[in-house]
Amino acid sequence: MVAAIPALPSLSYRAVCPFALLVLALLSGGCTSRESGPAFDHASSVQLERGRLLLAQYQCGSCHTIPDVQAARGRTGPALAAFGRRSYIAGHVPNGPDHLVRWIVAPAALVPGTLMPAMGVSPEDARDMAAYLLALE
Repeated sequence: MVAAIPALPSLSYRAVCPFALLVLALLSGGCTSRESGPAFDHASSVQLERGRLLLAQYQCGSCHTIPDVQAARGRTGPALAAFGRRSYIAGHVPNGPDHLVRWIVAPAALVPGTLMPAMGVSPEDARDMAAYLLALE
């Protein structure tokens, strides 16, 4: 059984080290500014407030608990406190403004079979709702 595995070429430390540094540099270059600062730092206070009000208007709180959103004490969906720190939306989609807007508008388009219903949210409203949610740190 062991004989079926091809022998790896022996690499010296000097040959591996530059490769490892290159991989680390590429991985750190893939990090977004979101990881070192606020998730939606360009959102105005007006946009954040509008997003908060829209989350109440669309009754997102019937399923989710959302900080500072009126009557948002639902327990069917996950609590959305500290949403801006999450890595994924619905456990599948990388968290970020563009994906979150698409998720709010048409959740099943991103995660087929999801229990999150489409609520008829316009892309404009979804941008403000996403800004509010991503600001929850």
